[in-house]
Amino acid sequence: MAENMRSLRNFFLYECLFALTFWNHISLSVENELFTPVSSDFREDGSDKKIKSLPLLYTNSHQSKANFEWVVIQNTTESLSLSEITNDNVKKLVALLSNFGKGSRLQNLTLTNVSVDWNVLTEIFQTVWHSSIEYFNINSATQLSDISSYNFNYSGTSMKALTMKKIVITDLYFTQDDLYRIFADMNIEALTIAESEMIHMVCPSSDSPFRYLNFLNNDLTDLLFQKCETLIQLETLILQRNKFESLSKVSFMTSHMKLLKYLDMSNNLLSHDTADVQCRWAESLMELDLSSNQLTDAVFECLPVNIEKLNLQNNQITSVTKGMAELKSLKELNLASNRLADLPGCSGFRSLEFLTIEMNLILTPSADFFQSCPRIRELQAGHNPFKCSCELQDFIRLEKQSAGKLFGWPAAYVCEYPEDLRGTQLKDFHLTELACNTTLLLVTALLLTLVLVAVVAFLCIYLDVPWYVRMTWQWTQTKRRAWHNHPEGQETVLQFHAFISYSEHDSLWVKNELMPNLEKGEGCVRLCQHERNFIPGKSIVENIINCIEKSYKSIFVLSPNFVQSEWCHYELYFAHHKLFSENSNSLILILLEPIPPYIIPVRYHKLKALMAKRTYLEWPKERSKHALFWANLRAAISVNLPMADGKRCGETD
Repeated sequence: MAENMRSLRNFFLYECLFALTFWNHISLSVENELFTPVSSDFREDGSDKKIKSLPLLYTNSHQSKANFEWVVIQNTTESLSLSEITNDNVKKLVALLSNFGKGSRLQNLTLTNVSVDWNVLTEIFQTVWHSSIEYFNINSATQLSDISSYNFNYSGTSMKALTMKKIVITDLYFTQDDLYRIFADMNIEALTIAESEMIHMVCPSSDSPFRYLNFLNNDLTDLLFQKCETLIQLETLILQRNKFESLSKVSFMTSHMKLLKYLDMSNNLLSHDTADVQCRWAESLMELDLSSNQLTDAVFECLPVNIEKLNLQNNQITSVTKGMAELKSLKELNLASNRLADLPGCSGFRSLEFLTIEMNLILTPSADFFQSCPRIRELQAGHNPFKCSCELQDFIRLEKQSAGKLFGWPAAYVCEYPEDLRGTQLKDFHLTELACNTTLLLVTALLLTLVLVAVVAFLCIYLDVPWYVRMTWQWTQTKRRAWHNHPEGQETVLQFHAFISYSEHDSLWVKNELMPNLEKGEGCVRLCQHERNFIPGKSIVENIINCIEKSYKSIFVLSPNFVQSEWCHYELYFAHHKLFSENSNSLILILLEPIPPYIIPVRYHKLKALMAKRTYLEWPKERSKHALFWANLRAAISVNLPMADGKRCGETD
């Protein structure tokens, strides 16, 4: 019965309201309830769960306010939203609100575009305080003037939360306690004063029931709540977008807040110097937002030890200090948009589960990150200027082993360096194991070097390279001595028609057949033969070189004995060298006996080449063919040489 009576009374009051607004040309529109969230983390039951933000009622369109005392934006059983409140219509507003006693269903009241003086505003507050309203919102209060002391009665209220936005004070001179004391001593759980250029807030006079304070976007400084011991119930404190500068002073501000769990200090001017006094935070603090400040590496020396969630995004941190105090309870760490060059280790964060380190200066992340952070569940490291190199290969392999712990893979992980790989996703970047494994590369290079050395050594031995090197050296030395012993520009005079090279085993044929037939037959052929023309005192090699250079031709008597002779090899080498250096046709090959190819040593490859490409004279066994042989040989060495006076063919110099 009582409930029916209350419903009937409420219906009657609303009918009066409609009649009053119509009679005073007030536009009224009844719409569906609309709620917009305010930044509020107020916890209603004291648990870890956050209830939704305080309801703010609004409409999409306002009607013209000309000649209107106020405009009813919204009207429902539980919510009322009014606009255009002035000193002229405040008495009617107070009279209206006085009808909503504690038995009323009205819980939400929103006033928009309020233009009243201080006394009128406090009168509205006092009326609301003793009504059924639990959530009171004021948006855009202007012309707030004549601030003075007011004896506010806080007793017997249903109020839980007050939200004030865009409050403009027109007074230039007033006592701050007169303004701030009313709000500081309110016996409610949540208070929001935002976007109001507030420069200070006094500490509550006695133990305060505040559990949620939000002073977003004001001008508060480090002086706020210093040595304030009455905020014993406070759990959430939001001081975003103010003018705090000292992190250590902020820590001391919280030291007396025994139940504080969440603190938002983002978008301030905070910094910390190692020379500052030691920080002292509330032991209950679990979540701290220090993003968008001016903090450097020293911040890790001033952090609450029991913190679980830490946001250091958009600061000036270059490295995580290893000597800092351990944050054993830290589970979430946000280091995005700093200046870090590598992933931080977890030596100080043994419980870390979530790490965000996007948009830093990381070129090659450490591959041992997951080993040093065994409890990590998610790593968000994309949008860094990755350098695609061998060092990055280990990190890419680590992603395959991490079972999806890299957040944003693969789209957010792109090569920045080198230029030719810019824009390539890390998942598409690959290098061979040989290119990146230093040990394997060294072993492979060593093996290849050994194989190459072995091959070169084998070829040198097989082709008798040391012998050729030695002969080239001796030829070079002989030419150098000859150049020093003779005047510059003097040319060597040819003294012999031919130099004879043969094996000692074939000397009988040379002395009995070759030399007599060439030197004593028709014409005059002068032959250089080692037994009579080598100069005593000079080395054999030097004599060979001198004789070859003084001879127009070089005759080689080839036989199985020839290819077995070391000195014949020397003579053939030097004669062949002259052939190529002077571009002459000075070699005459006489095949005294057939030479099977298999008995020719490997180092006689030049002899094989000469016999394959050049025409040689073969000594005939038939005596009838000897005359033709000698004629051909004479024709091959026919040349006019200047003869010294008194010299006969066959005589030496």
